[in-house]
Amino acid sequence: MSDDLQNLGDMVNAILAQRIPTPELIRDQIDLVRRLYPDVTDEQAEQLARRFEHQHGVTMGLGSTLEDTGFEKWLESTRQNVNFCYWDRYRRLLGDKGFSGRVLANLDQLTDRTLGLLENPRKDGRWDRRGMVVGHVQSGKTANYIGLIAKAADVGYRVIIVIAGIHNNLRSQTQARVDEGFIGFDSSMLQSRRAGAQSIIGVGRYDSTRRPSAFTNTLRDFNRQTATGVGIPLENLNQPAVFVIKKNPSTLRNLLDWLKEHNARRGASSISSPMLLIDDEADNASINISKGQDEVSRINGQIRQLLDTFDRKCYVGYTATPFANIFIDPDSGDEMYGADLFPRNFIVSLEPPSNYFGPERVFLSDEGSNGEFWDSPVRYIDDSEDILPLRHKIDHQICALPRTLLDAIRAFVLSRAIRLERGHQGFHHSMLVNASRFTSVQSQLTAEIHGFVDTLRQHLRINGANSVPQAIRDPEIASLRSVFDAEYENSGVSWPQVQARLMESVSPVTVVEINSKSSGSLDYEGYNANGLSVIAVGGFSLSRGLTLEGLTISYFLRNSMMYDTLMQMGRWFGYRPGYEDLCRVWMPEEAEGWYAHIAESVEELRAEFRRMESVNATPQEFGLKVRSHPDTLVVTARNKMGSGEKRVVQIGLANQFAETSVLLRDKESVDGNRRAAKRLAQNLRAQGWAPEDGEAVSGGRLVKSAPASQVVEFLRAFRNHPQSSPLTASEPVIRHIEDRIETELAEWDIFFPGLSNASANSLIDQSLGIQIVCQRRAEGDQRSDDHTLYITNKARVSSRGVEAVGLSDNEREQAKKNFREETSPPRESDRLNYPDRVYRAVRKRPLLIVHLLAIGKDGEDLSGAEPVVAWSISFPETELKEKKTEYVVNTTWFRERFGAEEAEEEIGGDDD
Repeated sequence: MSDDLQNLGDMVNAILAQRIPTPELIRDQIDLVRRLYPDVTDEQAEQLARRFEHQHGVTMGLGSTLEDTGFEKWLESTRQNVNFCYWDRYRRLLGDKGFSGRVLANLDQLTDRTLGLLENPRKDGRWDRRGMVVGHVQSGKTANYIGLIAKAADVGYRVIIVIAGIHNNLRSQTQARVDEGFIGFDSSMLQSRRAGAQSIIGVGRYDSTRRPSAFTNTLRDFNRQTATGVGIPLENLNQPAVFVIKKNPSTLRNLLDWLKEHNARRGASSISSPMLLIDDEADNASINISKGQDEVSRINGQIRQLLDTFDRKCYVGYTATPFANIFIDPDSGDEMYGADLFPRNFIVSLEPPSNYFGPERVFLSDEGSNGEFWDSPVRYIDDSEDILPLRHKIDHQICALPRTLLDAIRAFVLSRAIRLERGHQGFHHSMLVNASRFTSVQSQLTAEIHGFVDTLRQHLRINGANSVPQAIRDPEIASLRSVFDAEYENSGVSWPQVQARLMESVSPVTVVEINSKSSGSLDYEGYNANGLSVIAVGGFSLSRGLTLEGLTISYFLRNSMMYDTLMQMGRWFGYRPGYEDLCRVWMPEEAEGWYAHIAESVEELRAEFRRMESVNATPQEFGLKVRSHPDTLVVTARNKMGSGEKRVVQIGLANQFAETSVLLRDKESVDGNRRAAKRLAQNLRAQGWAPEDGEAVSGGRLVKSAPASQVVEFLRAFRNHPQSSPLTASEPVIRHIEDRIETELAEWDIFFPGLSNASANSLIDQSLGIQIVCQRRAEGDQRSDDHTLYITNKARVSSRGVEAVGLSDNEREQAKKNFREETSPPRESDRLNYPDRVYRAVRKRPLLIVHLLAIGKDGEDLSGAEPVVAWSISFPETELKEKKTEYVVNTTWFRERFGAEEAEEEIGGDDD
């Protein structure tokens, strides 16, 4: 990009960041400023206008808020007396970084909302506010809390403490962002005694007259000796004191000791300065657990001691995991409300901007951010077992790389070449490889990947400049061409254009190992001029909070099934302006199923949050709702259950979808379940609800308003697997129905689904007295055994949209409308991929789906097979006071159902 064009873009962008731009305003401003740069062509000006249209067309909703009652609002009445100096310069910085005017306006409102939920720092006496902000993985939580810090400093908070994760690299990265967005000086130079060491950065370039006192820096965590050397008690500082510390027992102890020794008032053990504590990744290590590693509970206790050191304080935890144990740790509602770090005063749920590349878009949607349909970016790893098994030991030796990893590296080189052709020079470009928790294995992977990148360089140096026919005679260039054809043929860039850029693309690529035992680091700041092109290899250090700038390709081979761990490992979520279509994620097929399930569960909880806000629910009520969510069990079991221990879990079935994706496969059980389905059809027919007379839906039949007694009889006869999900355990489900059998669950819709068309390989069944072309489902190949059949690696039985069956046209349209209006501003696309929960929300009657399944691979001849029966139930929302359904599970059940959880910390070579 020419200097003139760059300067034109910077000037116009600064203007647009202060407004809500329209396409006309964008072009008017470009024409106006362009007079200073006559060498910029019409075509370049139009390309710039289109880029700004995309950038400034980004929108962001205001999210939802739950708060306690009786809190005295203070912000609006004091605003006129506040000089928002820190916030104003931070907003200018974000505008210059390309944040749209709309997003900045919403961020202003969001941070105002959260600030107003803190206590007035000028209020006398002792006070203590606890809250939480729930965001999305890699969605800009740091930008949000730096904005909150800036405004908190403006209104009078004098001590700011940010607890930034459990690893040095994340703490250092967070410190750098606080330096840039709040302090305005490079903290590593502020504490230097060298002349001229005070380097102005970020917001300091706009106004350096107000300088917060930094007690930590990018190179070093909190140090008592350095802090004492400042020589001024916190209460005597003219500007806020800032600490960015690691979530570590030693660091917390040192800070606590120093605060009490040097800053407490005479004759007291506490500090009167108003303090704001930001707990980043609040679900990680901050929670108090009844069983587990002592360090975790110790950190929890130290954070509470830190809060108690101040008379006036606010705690705000930031997390992307709504299933965090902070909601579910207490054993009762009363205990939960008074629990240590529970956000008893407020919870804010953030909406990501419309250009957020998140789990819903990756795993649930077929629509890109521009409203056009797109192909899934997920690719399956199906060739690693012989080289790098999913489960491996610390001394595992790697002698080669899986083909899928080689293709992922090729895609990384190709995607950068395409970005260069698109004019993305000077941008960071990253690839993530997270394939083992052991640092010894990570080191081997790093060496192997480095060797392969070197091989690519050699082949491209020798043959890359040849004509296309000559170049692709080289086997490595031919492999690159093959990956291009498979992944990027529709990128708008031709192979000859890409080939011409390949050497430029691969030359700067570095391979860096990121863990506690490596010397590597992701120094993006040092490469801002030309952009860093890096392949980062690691484990847990790459799984919590750390941002990989320009992340385009991810290779993820991990075994965890825990929701918070999986979601945090999703470093591939974030913002991908101008290259979203190039992003790819390689993972096992089973992992995709888990991510899809988690994404759906998280979206359900967020929808529940919005509903609870509309009725002025409190944080305690939301905490109880989370505890009763069926998926909470996955988190509860890990942290609350000792070996062999039984646990009673209360789960709400109202507004839930349950299906038997885990079945018994022995002949007696399979035959028995077919008899149960046949008996259901016969009983319905005898009572006047003949399936053959029901409504034809695709290839199936729907019976409406059938008596609940027939559903209960079918469920009692069905032979369920002991490892089944709590949602499908027979007795609790039957109890839930019988509690409401005289009221809201008295009448049921019963659906026997089938395919509309049959082929020569189709399984056709007539045992129910109707002809059913059986749905084909694959067998889960990861965990099925001689006694257990897992339906698909994604643990899904029903097709998407099945919960719309039985609804009227008006009800379906109302459900879609409700979904479009969930966010602010409302989504308008008629092509949205509507989740089933939106149909469930408008159901008047529950829906039982009785599946007759043909189990086999695509194309396999199943015409002579016997169908396997499974069921699904869509429970509508209850209008009664919900009585939770109790489940008793133990550790053995949990491990058989979900597999053993990886220990992220294991002495002798694990990651961090």
